[in-house]
Amino acid sequence: MNRKEQKLRTEAESTWCPGCPNHLVLESTKKAIGEKIENGEMNREDISIATGIGCHGKMFDYLNLGGVYTLHGRVLPTCLGMKIGNPNLEVIGFGGDGDTYSEGMSHFVHAARYNPDITMMVHNNQVFALTTGQATPVSEKGFTSKAQPKGTPHQPLNPLKLAISLDASFVARVYPKKMQHMKETLKKAMDHKGFAFIDIAFPCLIYNNKQEFLERNIYELEENGHDPTDEIKALEKAREWDYNTGKDKKQDVPVGVIYKKEKETLSDKRPKLKELKEKNKAWWQTKR
Repeated sequence: MNRKEQKLRTEAESTWCPGCPNHLVLESTKKAIGEKIENGEMNREDISIATGIGCHGKMFDYLNLGGVYTLHGRVLPTCLGMKIGNPNLEVIGFGGDGDTYSEGMSHFVHAARYNPDITMMVHNNQVFALTTGQATPVSEKGFTSKAQPKGTPHQPLNPLKLAISLDASFVARVYPKKMQHMKETLKKAMDHKGFAFIDIAFPCLIYNNKQEFLERNIYELEENGHDPTDEIKALEKAREWDYNTGKDKKQDVPVGVIYKKEKETLSDKRPKLKELKEKNKAWWQTKR
């Protein structure tokens, strides 16, 4: 661990379950941010984070960064508010699949449309884990819980396919056990100018343990020669996994940057925001 990563730690005791992939998400995030700070690309004070309600929300407790621990489903509008208030901030949001794709879905849709220069990471274990196992919009068809004892009858939402259809400018999926790959993908997302969305596929070891399925089916797009600027190919990759799982089910689950395009950001489209960005940039540099 380098010195910058150490400064990103807090004294808060982790209350995640032992072995939970959230531990790996946290370490990969600290490494990505720590390396960018070490390389002189940013300072710790340049970064602001927002988290929602769910197991993922503890990222706020364990990252020594400024930001807002916000309401359920409200990560993206909070990120947007921080970005409008200071367009020079590197804003990162952490949400859960229930937090983002259920109550927060309208914000997700419009974030893709507006294209603010923020990064959104969705911890997607396909279950409301903090409230002990109810189905979310991405839970597999037939998923049973105390709230759905007969199994949910609905086909799960495919958030990657939705994001590409909404013309989101950066769409990726990562798998926490591939820590180096996840770290590099996060750095690419932070470098991207526009709305960068990363879906983090991982099991909830208590309420939805799909680890065997993911281990068997995941592959890295970078090793497959995928061109993320080709929208048609990106949609094909997004469709390869329909978010259903099963002991004998075989589906390719691609991880990496699935789609990327350059387009105007929210600040570019709004003259006042562009003006504020330049004004704040001069002020911000004097405070470093």
